[in-house]
Amino acid sequence: MPELGRIVSKVRSKNAGPFWLTIDVFCGDSATFERVSASLKDEAVARLYGVDRQLLKRFEIPSLNVVKFSVPRPVVQGKRTDRDMHGAGWGCLLEELEID
Repeated sequence: MPELGRIVSKVRSKNAGPFWLTIDVFCGDSATFERVSASLKDEAVARLYGVDRQLLKRFEIPSLNVVKFSVPRPVVQGKRTDRDMHGAGWGCLLEELEID
């Protein structure tokens, strides 16, 4: 099974406020978008980020060929224990996830 990052155009993560992270999966074309939408399971993403499935938010934007996830930050942005102030390092985890 291929890693997600090998079949999509880009995976990007960033802050969605001080309490949430958002991870965008840019698929590049509609065929890849359909494949990713069908193969990328919410349970796997929630497990990857260590969050309860009920807290994971998923958005599919077919007109842009984008699948987007939002998850709670493990610590509030800017707290002393925050190791990624901008939330930019979280996308690489999803890039390495194997999908069908």
